[in-house]
Amino acid sequence: MYQGNMQDMTVCARWAIILTLAVCITGAATADETQHPEASSGVDVTATNRPFRDMRRLTLTVGQDAGDLQGSDDKVIQAAIDYVYRLGGGAVCILPGVYDLRNALYLRPDITLKGSGEKTVLRKTDSVVTALSRDCDWYEYAVQVESTTGFTQGAGVMLRSRTGPGDWQYDVLRATVTSIDGNVLFLDRMAAKNFWTQNKATAATIFPLLTAEGVDDVAVEDIVLDGNRDHNEHINGNYAGAVFIQNCNRWRFTNVVARRYNGDGFSFQVCDDIHFVNCRAVDNADLGFHPGSGSQRPVFLHCDARGNSQGIFFCWGVSNGQVVDCNLSGNARYGISIGHRDTDNLITGCTIERNGEVGILLRQEGGEFRGGHRNRIEGCRIRDNGVDRPGIGIDIQGQTHDLVAVNNRLESSAGGRQETGIRIGAQARRIYLENNTYEGCPVQTEDMRTQPLKP
Repeated sequence: MYQGNMQDMTVCARWAIILTLAVCITGAATADETQHPEASSGVDVTATNRPFRDMRRLTLTVGQDAGDLQGSDDKVIQAAIDYVYRLGGGAVCILPGVYDLRNALYLRPDITLKGSGEKTVLRKTDSVVTALSRDCDWYEYAVQVESTTGFTQGAGVMLRSRTGPGDWQYDVLRATVTSIDGNVLFLDRMAAKNFWTQNKATAATIFPLLTAEGVDDVAVEDIVLDGNRDHNEHINGNYAGAVFIQNCNRWRFTNVVARRYNGDGFSFQVCDDIHFVNCRAVDNADLGFHPGSGSQRPVFLHCDARGNSQGIFFCWGVSNGQVVDCNLSGNARYGISIGHRDTDNLITGCTIERNGEVGILLRQEGGEFRGGHRNRIEGCRIRDNGVDRPGIGIDIQGQTHDLVAVNNRLESSAGGRQETGIRIGAQARRIYLENNTYEGCPVQTEDMRTQPLKP
């Protein structure tokens, strides 16, 4: 007879119930295995109860006579981008064809825009420009113009008003035409600046082909951007380009061609971690690649810049960039230009040849603080730079210091105009040259620091 108290009795009763249930459950499992042999074949059937917590992103196709959405202009592609963005991101795949853009494509976060290689061409339509016929103040949503010919609802428009003589000295508004009433263009955003007739304010159908502001985590792949240069107004790369993005981070361009834009090919301002792989900037009026002010850690891998005014232009404060195994050739002025606080960048394994003036320029800036310091040029082939006048392979100007140039080959072939391999300016300091080879350059290294001052 059990001599324990009532509480112990309760505990024993509970264990008895648990043991009975365990036997029942074991027996049920054995019976179930008999009915479902796969359960005893090593397949863990309980794995199917794992929650589905990973998103499967949407892929939407756009084509001219096939695809989920069909059309041949910017509206259908923009509709696809906005639809995929609303569903949390994914891919917009553009089927082969030439798509005429009357407005920029505005990219959204977590979107991949993917073409079909050179068979997918996004082409800018012809531009028109007209003068404003009435002052527009900063708080208005419309402008009155001399002519609305060539403007349409949904078209991209750029307002410009001069603030100085340079082609970068404008107040600019990029907007979309929402309505046209007589000679008045209504806009989707407030002017935010004064566009006055006394400053020769204009409205033009000028816009980037791809653009965004404050948008992160985007990929663009396998596509051609054609700026239709001969039939478009010129615009400075601080305001537009075939690609123009501002305050954006973590973008990746792969196999993208920016060609024949009447301005820059790829321009990005205050953007971090923008990567280009196998991209080409060809025959653009201004800069092929324009890593703009304050951009950190840009990467250019296996890229090609030809026929532009400059191949890669490091703007202001571009740091920790990498230019690796790129070809920067046949540009009107420079292969690469580095200047205002562009520091700690690496240029390696590149071919830089037949540029109009200089292969790699370290610009003269206003004082030491503003110089492009601590950059490294390694293992590059720099040859035949200088077309209309004697050229220079590497030109180190101003108070640039702590430049390293090692294991480079500087050449001037038969008939080549690269008369100087490396030129070091009179104010440069701590310039380290090692294991560079020279062939055919009449002057291998011109060190202006060692030249006596003229009386």
